Amino acid sequence: MRVIVALGGNAVLRRGEKPDADVQVANVRTAVKTLARLAGEHELVITHGNGPQVGMLALESAADPALSRPYPFDVLGAQTQGMIGYWMQQALQNALPGRQVLAMVTQTLVTAVDPAFANPTKFVGPVYEREEAEKLAAERGWTVRPDGSQWRRVVPSPVPQRIVETRLIRRMIGQGVIVVCAGGGGIPVVRDELGRLAGVEAVVDKDRSASMLAEALECDAFLSLTDVPRVMRDFGTPQESEIGHTTPHELRALPFPDGSMGPKVEAACRFVETTGDMAAIGSLEEAERILAGTAGTIVTPNGRWPLTSTL
Repeated sequence: MRVIVALGGNAVLRRGEKPDADVQVANVRTAVKTLARLAGEHELVITHGNGPQVGMLALESAADPALSRPYPFDVLGAQTQGMIGYWMQQALQNALPGRQVLAMVTQTLVTAVDPAFANPTKFVGPVYEREEAEKLAAERGWTVRPDGSQWRRVVPSPVPQRIVETRLIRRMIGQGVIVVCAGGGGIPVVRDELGRLAGVEAVVDKDRSASMLAEALECDAFLSLTDVPRVMRDFGTPQESEIGHTTPHELRALPFPDGSMGPKVEAACRFVETTGDMAAIGSLEEAERILAGTAGTIVTPNGRWPLTSTL
């Protein structure tokens, strides 16, 4: 199969870990053990989150006295794509001698009039206690929101329209290359009246970008892999329960928070509704079992996987 994997930010930096390079490299190497096995059986495209990294770079940029103004988020996104892409490319090359691996800096087209610019929802950077978060927001003009029991900065997350480099990615896959691309959802860009590209201050949701890219590349499966084994119904309540095999209709009838599971569910539903193929949300360590239908939350048109005909 042709499989696209959207790795959660925990694959590179887990909550509470120091964002040191050696910590992130070790996490990437662990993630690649699973990815390498997938690449041995399937055509593989990999995307990844960058929330902690882009937030950290934003803090460093804002505090740098050598700068007249902080670097914009499109530039910071490009920096994280290069950094994380390099780590993943090298780890995959070491795990799969002889295989060609390409990490691409890619741009994601959005519209300048997207309402998301007026309603920031995408978490970036480290977590804070509420008092500190509100203090930083007042000092730096941030928008902050609760993320679990703590607080984080949020930035606009416009809906992706197209990965600009889609044709090149398709060409590389056709030549047997493992492609790492659309990191952090891709660098957000808009077109002007002459069709020229320019970056904008935003972070595109990686799951929505990956779903859109999976459609464009005609992937057979879209996996959103994170640190939870399955999507939970009634999460955080005494009635909570795991969702195994399901359909887009069933998932869309349930409430999920915008800043965390909501985009993953929306991305999975959209892919299945558009293509009729399989999407799943689950744990990175169980990726092979997810494709076999024995783990994760699996979304298909009829709620079954592998797909079976009714004829």
